[in-house]
Amino acid sequence: MTPVLTDLRIVEVAAFIAAPLGGLTLAQLGADVIRIDPIGGNIDYTRMPTNEAGHSLYWAGLNKGKRSVAIAIGTPEGQELAAALIAQPGDGRGIVTTNLPARGWLAHAALAKRRADLVMVELTGNPDGTSALDYTINCASGFPIATGPTEAPINHVLPAWDVAAGLLITTAVLAAERHRTRTGEGQRITLSLADVMLHAVSSLGFTMEVEANGVTRPPLGNDLYGAFGRDFATKDRRRIMVVAITTRQFRAVGKATGLTEAFQTVGGLVGADLASEPGRFAARDALAAVAAPWFATRTLDEVAAAFEGSGVLWGPYQDFGQLVRDDWRHSTANPMFARTAHHGIGELLTPGSPLAFGSIPRGELAGAPRLGAHTEEVLAQDLGLPSGEIARLQDAGTVAL
Repeated sequence: MTPVLTDLRIVEVAAFIAAPLGGLTLAQLGADVIRIDPIGGNIDYTRMPTNEAGHSLYWAGLNKGKRSVAIAIGTPEGQELAAALIAQPGDGRGIVTTNLPARGWLAHAALAKRRADLVMVELTGNPDGTSALDYTINCASGFPIATGPTEAPINHVLPAWDVAAGLLITTAVLAAERHRTRTGEGQRITLSLADVMLHAVSSLGFTMEVEANGVTRPPLGNDLYGAFGRDFATKDRRRIMVVAITTRQFRAVGKATGLTEAFQTVGGLVGADLASEPGRFAARDALAAVAAPWFATRTLDEVAAAFEGSGVLWGPYQDFGQLVRDDWRHSTANPMFARTAHHGIGELLTPGSPLAFGSIPRGELAGAPRLGAHTEEVLAQDLGLPSGEIARLQDAGTVAL
């Protein structure tokens, strides 16, 4: 935990990826993030992958460093406790994030009656409030059609829109809290997965190309659109990606492989100006055909040695296992990582925040808590409930300690 946001407290009522990722990002920057789950866990509590004991690695990864409170939020008394915690007075408090249906007790209007300067960030599927998931948003984005060698759609494994939305939730929290600090005004901020997708697709020029040029980008396999970039097979049956966006980078590939003259010959034969990005893109198939034998006669280690210090932009394809075993960036050699204990799982290599602050050292990382591990602490310290009342709530099944 990097102690930058230690004066903020966020209550998270959420499940799955986007909102929990937003809370994780804030928690790893020092914010006190309290996650409220129903007793027994929310719908993501046992999400795959799990360890042999059935504990969700997915849930653990997204809820590191948070305080876990288990409340029967389907009951009036549980809702009252959760609402009181969300709207509790105090500087840096009164902030809630959710990607669950924000209605009834969780509606902004209801919570704002308790605290007028409440900051609430709500994530929905579509801008009209209807439901959608990352996969149902992504299928409409155009990316699955533009991915791969044919127009058959390919769903990527990365939940890109959830990740982007989660990071935007953190921006929303910080921007709204800064506004509240200046003006004393709270507000409701809404965000939809669809708008996150549409903003990205438009800002990256994909839809603008349709309107401006009447062109829909076709699938190009592993070629880099608009420049020279392609995957190549090595002698030891590994695959690598080589990218040359600038002329300098392309020249580095030619020099490191000894293929500069061959590239120029091919460029002349196909009538492409290899000093320009469009020219290299137009000649990509011919250039790749020349380069492929060079890679095919060398192992991955030999390619790495040839490219060392050359200025070539490249990287090996690796599965998750190879990433863990072979990539130093996923190890304690990278200061973002440390070995950290997670409830029910044990000690694992765990990332902190990707942000490194020059004047604030990284603190000790916190792992995933036991579900409800902080219920008693939060009820006593944050809400000021006496021990007898906490025991009554536990006996009534309103909370789980």
